Amino acid sequence: MSEFKPGRIERVAGPVVVASNMLGARMYELVKVASTGLIGEIIRVEADRATIQVYEETTGIKPGEIVERTGSPLSVELGPGLMNQFFDGTQRPLPVLLDKGGAFIRRGISAAPLDRKKKWEFTPLVKKGDTVIGGDVLGEVPETVLVKHRILIPPNISGTLKSVVSKGSYTLEDPVAELETNRGMVKLYMMHSWPVRVPRPAREKVPSDTPLITGQRIIDFFFPISKGGTAAIPGDFGTGKTITQHQLAKWADAEVIVYVGCGERGNEMTEVLETFPELKDPRSGQPLMERTILVANTSNMPIAAREASMYTGVTLAEYFRDMGYNVALMADSTSRWAEALREVSGRLEEMPGEEGYPAYLASRLAQIYERAGRVKVIGSDSNKLGSVSIVGAVSPSGGDFSEPVTQNTLRIVKVFWALSKPLAERRHFPAIDWLSSYSLYLESLENWYRTHIGPEWSALRKDAMALLQRDEELREIVMLVGPDALSESQRVILEAARMIKEDFLIQSALHPVDSYCSPEKTFRLMSLIMKFYEKMKAGVGKGVSLQRALDLPVKEEIARAKIHPSQAFEELAKHIETNMEQQFQSLSTELLEKPAV
Repeated sequence: MSEFKPGRIERVAGPVVVASNMLGARMYELVKVASTGLIGEIIRVEADRATIQVYEETTGIKPGEIVERTGSPLSVELGPGLMNQFFDGTQRPLPVLLDKGGAFIRRGISAAPLDRKKKWEFTPLVKKGDTVIGGDVLGEVPETVLVKHRILIPPNISGTLKSVVSKGSYTLEDPVAELETNRGMVKLYMMHSWPVRVPRPAREKVPSDTPLITGQRIIDFFFPISKGGTAAIPGDFGTGKTITQHQLAKWADAEVIVYVGCGERGNEMTEVLETFPELKDPRSGQPLMERTILVANTSNMPIAAREASMYTGVTLAEYFRDMGYNVALMADSTSRWAEALREVSGRLEEMPGEEGYPAYLASRLAQIYERAGRVKVIGSDSNKLGSVSIVGAVSPSGGDFSEPVTQNTLRIVKVFWALSKPLAERRHFPAIDWLSSYSLYLESLENWYRTHIGPEWSALRKDAMALLQRDEELREIVMLVGPDALSESQRVILEAARMIKEDFLIQSALHPVDSYCSPEKTFRLMSLIMKFYEKMKAGVGKGVSLQRALDLPVKEEIARAKIHPSQAFEELAKHIETNMEQQFQSLSTELLEKPAV
């Protein structure tokens, strides 16, 4: 029974409920609505009346029913058992709900986010008498083969350890230590709670000079994102936003992946559930689900919980960041999340902004993306680093990038991967438009690429991008006056750009080899294409026929190179370079031996 006096429902408008007799209620406090115990959150307080955003279907709820306060905000449970799990937007474990109520989630049904009965092998890393502060590691639990769960002391407490359990098996309800604080003795468990709307504290944000390697050539080579960075993927229906995010979730070199399916179709989340356990991490060979958490609020689930799902996802990401991990959060899509904001705002009768979105749309988006970053985490180790990278998909109606969600997102993020409808219609995937996209991390990541991949990386990227831009200019000339207006040297540019687009930028998400491309393979593949271009340009300048150069067998070898495994690619690249030298030399010899006319 709640310690607070219950309120009474006055009005119900969709997911919004107004209750009276709520004196003392606080903003964002969690409440239980009606006899079915629907979960809701207070989003407005006026005198003794509270406006509640209900996270479940409110059909059948009527005035006069009770509202019970809990006294605490919407929070998530943080501890062993998060990894390889599938939650809804308020952190209810969906597999448990399936066992309780079948395929359809019953209203008012609840379940503990973390299993209270399962025992975990706990190894203490501190001892009795140690002085500890929030963020220190109390011990470790081998949660999966890919993630070692570091049990953290909650950020808001510190003191001297009076007791610590020995190594052994414990449940989440078993105390593993006792801490003497200035407010008395506190029992510490392997789990603790944290309010989702409050960012977890960090010592300081630091600049990121390390890229988040995604295995997608166009991203890693042309428009990279740093660890702790922010990116947006806007695109029209059918351009491949979800598949691109799936690829990032599968192959990004973060230790932990949090995938938030916010308002998307249920079959897309089903695909994630079916494919991720079968896929292997290219670095460890283990199933990808061993380092993944899924948060789902699909299009047929209550709309109000969409907003919570984003905060739930980023809080889970911050928790693993505080352990010292690099975490990548995929949000698909922030447009559906913004639509939930718009609907609830309309129910609240707030003054609408552009296209009906609330005036605070930009600030709410910023609240999410600003929780990304590479930080020095709190704790006694002042040099321990962790990061949260956030990649949000945006679904503008009709592919209109001038609509409010896209524009407000672009003001916040530093990487823009613009998906193009014409490219998608030509079956060019990923359909990222290389002329509209950009990355503001290029300068800060340049030194890493020079050191770890090759000193020519930046120059190669600039040359390739210049070639693509020149190709676009020449194509406009062809559209105006026809192909006959181009010189032979200009045709060389068109052919080289075609090689970049077909042999480098197009990457199959379904191919067992081409789905992931290491940065070393990416660099060598582009080097081969640009060397072919230079030799083709030099040969044509000496009088070699362009068509003869295009008919060389080595061009087909380059086209097939992207489906060659990364581990053996260097050997293949050297073989192709040797063939390229010999075949172009043969063309030059033919030209010299050809009798003058």
